[in-house]
Amino acid sequence: MSEVFAGVGSNVEPERRVREALRCMRQRFGALRISTVYRNPAVGFHGDDFYNLVVGFRSNDEVGVLNAALDEIEEQCGRLRGGPRFAPRTLDLDLLLYGDLVTESPVSLPRREILQYAYVLKPLVDLAADRRHPVTGRSFADHWREFDAVTESLVAIPLADL
Repeated sequence: MSEVFAGVGSNVEPERRVREALRCMRQRFGALRISTVYRNPAVGFHGDDFYNLVVGFRSNDEVGVLNAALDEIEEQCGRLRGGPRFAPRTLDLDLLLYGDLVTESPVSLPRREILQYAYVLKPLVDLAADRRHPVTGRSFADHWREFDAVTESLVAIPLADL
């Protein structure tokens, strides 16, 4: 069984969409570990703030099956495909880590955005600070200490009873 981490983001009715996504993820994957939820400005376009968090769980699913399940949950929660990459999102679920797997197919793992965006790295640190990045070999906490978080505004927000 592999330890899996997935990013969850929304800026279209984000509180409702995040709750919906977590409910669907629990139904599909079982017990979830849930990071703090962070609000941050949209990146790459002008739009409403995003709610972002990371969830951790254990799975025996193959990477392709797991990624397809995340896509299905996005669709169940109202995600429409085909728009621009940097645009409002009802829900965005991204597989970040699958154990220590390093691969480019069927998805790129570990996900590059982990080390590029505070809204991905900080919630991952909340759940797995001492875990080592499968490529760099450094802990996520070490990466966060060196991250230039000044350029990205993160605000922890309470979402009771997620």
